[in-house]
Amino acid sequence: MITLRKAQDRGHADHGWLRSAHSFSFADYYDPSHMGFGNLRVINEDRVAPGTGFGTHGHKDMEIVSYVLEGELAHKDNMGNGSVIVPGDVQRMSAGRGVMHSEFNHAAERETHFLQIWILPDRRGDTPSYEQKHFAPEQKRGRLRLIASARGEEGSVRLGADASIRAGLFDGKESATQALDPSRKAYVHVARGDVTVNGKALHAGDAALLEGEPSLTLSDGHEAEVLVFDLAA
Repeated sequence: MITLRKAQDRGHADHGWLRSAHSFSFADYYDPSHMGFGNLRVINEDRVAPGTGFGTHGHKDMEIVSYVLEGELAHKDNMGNGSVIVPGDVQRMSAGRGVMHSEFNHAAERETHFLQIWILPDRRGDTPSYEQKHFAPEQKRGRLRLIASARGEEGSVRLGADASIRAGLFDGKESATQALDPSRKAYVHVARGDVTVNGKALHAGDAALLEGEPSLTLSDGHEAEVLVFDLAA
């Protein structure tokens, strides 16, 4: 079964300095029919205005992945990490028993466009940790590159959760097919562009929720960037 979640049906918030679209219930957006999917809890598409950002705040017992599409995002945390996340980077922060961090767009004229992803961890109360890796466009061109997984396979960042994330870039005749475990769940998020998912046309911000499907095929892309999640049911 494939269920489509259209971009315009997400929750939306405009705080002036931050414009956000929520795929699942988050903050002031609440929809009991969209509380998560499997162990995927949050996908927020955030646009942070120049010279603004998220002040120091806390998280607990969550696997948090940041995926920058445009601009830069400066990160600082109380584990001693300080970095700048750029397009192609994947940042993973395991909040564990508690972590404090901030995220900021220091650019004077350019907004930062990124995806904030939360996945429920396998265990609560673990020691917080941090990891950041870069995946060049050629690694994702016309294929689904593993960027996050429970065992850190293929050079991906390591998640403390029974889940994996793949990223791909598709244009023209480029296509990819991925076998799925029908006993698990799969979630496809179109970060930008247009692409066909198992014969269904999706556009930027759209998602496809797959249950009981044996495989996933992405094709007919137009400047598409896609994230594919394999999730515990």
